Amino acid sequence: MLVPLPLHHVYPFVMGILAPLTLGLTIVLPQSLTGPQLVRALKEGEVSVIVGVPRLYSALYAGIEERAKSGGKVAAALFGTSAGLSTWTRSRTGLDAGKLLMRPLRERLGPGLRVLASGGAPLDPHLANKLEGMGWRVVIGYGLTETAPLLTLKRPDGKNLGSVGPPVPGVDICIDTSAIRETNPNRQGRGRLTAEPYHEGEILARGPGVFSGYRNLPKETEEVFTEDGWFRTGDLGYCDEDGYLYITGRASTLIVTAGSKNVQPEEVEEAYLEDPVVREIGVLQRNGRLVAVIMPDLEEIRRREGEIVRSIRLAVEGVSERLPSYQRISEYAITRQPLERTQLSKVRRHLLEGRFDRAKSGEEGAGEAVGPILLEMMSEQDRSLLENPAARRVWDLLAERYPDRHLTPDTSPQLDLGIDSLGWVDLTLQIAQSAGVELSEEAIGRIYTVRDLLSEVGRQVEAPAGDMSQALLLEHPEQILSDEQKRRLGPLGPAGSAVARGMYALNRTIARKAFHLRVEGIEHLPAQHSFVLASNHISSLDPCAIAAALDYHQLRHTYWGSRADTAFSNPLRRLVSRLAHAVPIDSHGAIFSSLAFGAVVLKHQDSLVWFPEGRRSHTGELLPFSSGIGMLLNRYRVPVVPVSIYCTNEALPPGKAWPRSKKITVVFGEPLDPRELEQQGEGERPEDRIVHALYEHMVKLVEARS
Repeated sequence: MLVPLPLHHVYPFVMGILAPLTLGLTIVLPQSLTGPQLVRALKEGEVSVIVGVPRLYSALYAGIEERAKSGGKVAAALFGTSAGLSTWTRSRTGLDAGKLLMRPLRERLGPGLRVLASGGAPLDPHLANKLEGMGWRVVIGYGLTETAPLLTLKRPDGKNLGSVGPPVPGVDICIDTSAIRETNPNRQGRGRLTAEPYHEGEILARGPGVFSGYRNLPKETEEVFTEDGWFRTGDLGYCDEDGYLYITGRASTLIVTAGSKNVQPEEVEEAYLEDPVVREIGVLQRNGRLVAVIMPDLEEIRRREGEIVRSIRLAVEGVSERLPSYQRISEYAITRQPLERTQLSKVRRHLLEGRFDRAKSGEEGAGEAVGPILLEMMSEQDRSLLENPAARRVWDLLAERYPDRHLTPDTSPQLDLGIDSLGWVDLTLQIAQSAGVELSEEAIGRIYTVRDLLSEVGRQVEAPAGDMSQALLLEHPEQILSDEQKRRLGPLGPAGSAVARGMYALNRTIARKAFHLRVEGIEHLPAQHSFVLASNHISSLDPCAIAAALDYHQLRHTYWGSRADTAFSNPLRRLVSRLAHAVPIDSHGAIFSSLAFGAVVLKHQDSLVWFPEGRRSHTGELLPFSSGIGMLLNRYRVPVVPVSIYCTNEALPPGKAWPRSKKITVVFGEPLDPRELEQQGEGERPEDRIVHALYEHMVKLVEARS
């Protein structure tokens, strides 16, 4: 028997030490919990049984799949077909086709392995079916530390893989249906103890293995026992007609939505984990809504040649479409670090709220060592990258730009340094100036870590310089834009203008009637057409509010940048965006086009709406500005008007599909001269000083109203 679990927990100690000693079995302990050492223990120890937890078996099967994929398309297809056929045959007919079809793979992993025992956490039935399809037998147990630990056991018969089996001899199980009613007061029906099939409630247990109480804690002991001596497990579940117990979740983690729906976070997490780009996820409740902390799988995203933020968004949207509305997460925060877990791999849910807040605010690295890692602490391979002078200058540039971050070759520019689309523009221009290397958008798309960035710089240092430079970007921005973006900058025809005017009238009517739009400082707008409106960003309604505040003549000379994957995702949205003078900006595939688009608009002496934060603020507080607006105002010295929007985040909170009636206010500040901003601000470069001074003006405008 292989026991790859910490022995100070009751489950591995009893089931992995006491039980096999009682039966006279050999106990095999792996040297470490790494893949190679586990495989070594399986082979050299001639293991036939594993005592493990669901995450161990999930990693085991994922490793098998990965190995099959690495053998090429033919090997991957052969594995998929064989595994699918074996699993289907086992689940539908009970025949063990996997012993024959999957035998070569099992022989390489552990020829004597027959039984996989799972406990400590719920085992996904789909995973259990796959393991059975491989030709192994799955045993599932259920119990708690207080029950020493076994209460039920599902034998290795290939049936009822979603259950934890019937009670073991001497143990009685019943269901307290009042637990569901107390958790959800709106649920109808009287609670009672029952053993009837399919009545869900809290699982109660009685038997010789149940403890008598917590040492020196009489109050806590009284709380976990009923008056007639049943132990309250704190787990929710039901029994079927054959007496098999099914676990549906924990009473303490059950989330009751605003619509009185009961949601177990584990079920929601399992659904979103079906997409491989989601490596870990923890679901919690915030202000009556389901939110989540998500750790992406960078290797999977790299394999798909995707961008981190966009890949996670598409994964969440794709899974959400298949879930009922009350199980969909409405907001999420991306984290670089794994979720905190117990040694039996259960998520420490009481820590999720803090993780969510830190990931949202960008303070997740607080408390870590700051500054670049010492060179002698790097691997030999990473040190060799820095032997390239250009790569070393880039490393020094990052260390100077991010002195308050812990910088290592594994640092993610997106997740750890907060480099977004416009941030890449600024950084690559600095790299071009300091290291003489001009990174293309294609090269940037391959960068997921600082190590990737240094490798790209090293590969391109000897290559001919590209045609991207700050001079080209700002002086000749048309060369950066695609033909589609150029066409959208052209004037509307007579029919388009008529529809646009009607659309403007409808938007303005809705803003004033439904949202009681109040506009202040409209007289501050310059008489000339060419100026920049720099606004805070707190909701998807912000562009609509600004558009309703302007008159139609001003709006016809105003352009906006919109996300290509939302505003241009279907023909209707593309038409509306064209009429609204919105230009598609692809944050993944066109990093420089957003800045080039702004330069073209100002070069043609039109007005530009710019959200310098680069993303929505979920707290309403002003986020740091990207340097893109500083570059534009440094080159095109047009007036910049600070704009402050209030209450659009209350009218349409994140995750909500339909807005609600709230009073919205748009305040236009006095126009600012970029030359004066440059003199007022702080920073080495002119664009940095402009951004710094503009941010200070914006803070005053936003806080004045608040």
